[in-house]
Amino acid sequence: MARSSSGFVAGLTAAALAAVGFLAYQASATAPADLSATAPAPAASPTAPAPGAAPKDPAAAALAVPKQSGTGVRVVYSLGERRVWLVGEKNAVTRTFAVMPSTVHPAPGTYAVTSRSGTVPGSDGVQIEHVVRFATVEGVTVGFSAAVDGTLASPDPSRRTGGIRMKRADGDAMWTFATVSTKVVVVP
Repeated sequence: MARSSSGFVAGLTAAALAAVGFLAYQASATAPADLSATAPAPAASPTAPAPGAAPKDPAAAALAVPKQSGTGVRVVYSLGERRVWLVGEKNAVTRTFAVMPSTVHPAPGTYAVTSRSGTVPGSDGVQIEHVVRFATVEGVTVGFSAAVDGTLASPDPSRRTGGIRMKRADGDAMWTFATVSTKVVVVP
């Protein structure tokens, strides 16, 4: 029994040494030739972040709440970006998501949530949930909603509809966030 145990230990030791050797090889392959050399300090440029500042993340900047959307707790809807931001206290974005616009659009401006419905048929015949209405344009009610079947299809361009569709999880978040009287800011 002692003989098989020593063979097992020897095998484990050999495997561990091989793994350490492989990791050492990987580390040496990425190390600079002269470890004593220091990298030159980067030159200052007008686009470089200030010392100590976090570098700008282009993806995060693209998802940042539009500057022209005001302040305070609000829902921000960008017509051009087809995106919604739920903005909480201290201008903190709690959620942002893409939406499918309706065929009827509200003009840029500030609105308030006027009514809500849990589950109703949409004006396009699709069963929808978490309807949050905030505007009326030429007799068409405009609001956010999610299709119960989870679809996010483009609206029929020949029909005048006001439903701004989102995914169900985003609809859940909107429903929780946007109660009656919550500010809704529409930006271009």
